[in-house]
Amino acid sequence: MIDFLLNGQPRHCAASPDTSVLELLRESLGQTGTKEGCASGDCGACTVAIGEAGPDGTVRFHSANACITPAHQLQGRVLATVEGLARGETLHPAQAAMVECHGSQCGFCTPGIVMSLFTLYEDQHEHASRPPAPLTPQRLEAALGGNLCRCTGYRPIRDAALSMDNYPHARPAWLEQCTDAAAPSPTSAVERQGDGPFVQPESLTELLEERTRHPEAPIVAGGTDLWLEVTQRLARFARVVDVTRVAELKTIEQATLADGREGWWIGGAVTYSRLEPLLADHYPAFAHLLHRLGSAQVRNRGTLGGNVANASPIGDTPPVLLALGSRLWLAGPEGERELPLDDFFLDYKRTDLREGEVIRAIFLPRPEPGRHLRVWKLSKRREDDISAVLGAFAWRLEDGLLRDVRLAFGGMAATPKRATAAETALEGQPPSAAAFQAARLALAEDFQPMSDVRGSAHYRRLSAANLLERLRLVMAQESTDSPREVMLHAYAH
Repeated sequence: MIDFLLNGQPRHCAASPDTSVLELLRESLGQTGTKEGCASGDCGACTVAIGEAGPDGTVRFHSANACITPAHQLQGRVLATVEGLARGETLHPAQAAMVECHGSQCGFCTPGIVMSLFTLYEDQHEHASRPPAPLTPQRLEAALGGNLCRCTGYRPIRDAALSMDNYPHARPAWLEQCTDAAAPSPTSAVERQGDGPFVQPESLTELLEERTRHPEAPIVAGGTDLWLEVTQRLARFARVVDVTRVAELKTIEQATLADGREGWWIGGAVTYSRLEPLLADHYPAFAHLLHRLGSAQVRNRGTLGGNVANASPIGDTPPVLLALGSRLWLAGPEGERELPLDDFFLDYKRTDLREGEVIRAIFLPRPEPGRHLRVWKLSKRREDDISAVLGAFAWRLEDGLLRDVRLAFGGMAATPKRATAAETALEGQPPSAAAFQAARLALAEDFQPMSDVRGSAHYRRLSAANLLERLRLVMAQESTDSPREVMLHAYAH
């Protein structure tokens, strides 16, 4: 059973372990305002807002794709849908602005757009005692990047977003009274881990005990990949283990490794959205990639640990982590161990995880002085699309020579993989055209890519070589440009 608040009203629902929030809304609760478009988290028509009470009791919302969010993750949460935004006869500013700016035509995608605007509005007005946070073009693009619309050309929707503050601050009455009621009621470990089909352990010990009892049960965090098995392949799960409430997997902790490297252990269930401020401060190229990785709805739910454990050859973050020399902290019934990420990926969708083990955390090293990182992703769509090829490159320049060169690619092999032959060609060499020519030729030793719908083998080989040439040009540019010009050049495309 699932207990949560739907637009301020308590709900007590039964659902199978593979039920999505969208399915629960439309088929069990009769709330049909939320639409199904793509059933894969791409179009945003099914966007809803999920709220959780913070330490001060205030409910903070994030947008999510209802089609790929497990319904049981609503336990103890607040769910807001397009039906619950008006305050009596007065529309919420997100709704009123969409009406006045003619932001809807066929209307199918409109509920999802309204919910993205709702979460944007609530985020801007989170503190009633302060002026609204400024709505920059970047924030607007991030908030609406996961909502597709065939009809309007987006200009009226953008106008609506920019004009929301022109309307009365009419939040729904239920939201103003919805504080501590959103907090999940305490439950015992027995109840959380009983014979129910959807298990939500709250500690690492409980999680590992559940993994020992039911090693066949799939693990879910954000569901942004696993739930496609349900919506696209019509899979059915008899039992699911949810790790989003495991306290040890939700932390970001500073640490120093045995080899002296400083950095952070990023818990396996930390979402991209929560990780983004840390990356923006220390690894802007990595933070920039997140906006190519997926929409706000995806980043609000997807986790770094899930992207690594999924072991997809076109996962976006593993090449970057390989280039940075990241390590994994694994926990299982036989204890805990550390493993270099280089040794984790064995073959297509195969990893070094032992039976019952989970990724407790991923080590992100602190940037060293003089060390550089560049990340470039090639995909058919610029936003919210899967990689055809992704290159991540780390290096430092010492006395005019390249040192500690690490080049990693996605989409070029059965796993995310370093280009060790190309690294060798560059190590200890000046960043010259001749050195990079040798590195490009060495890629043939590193990779024999396949052809698929995202690109032919020839395209991938050529693209990887061209990314290395781009890297050479950026290095040459950095040697002559001002810091501002370097930044503009590095993120231009």
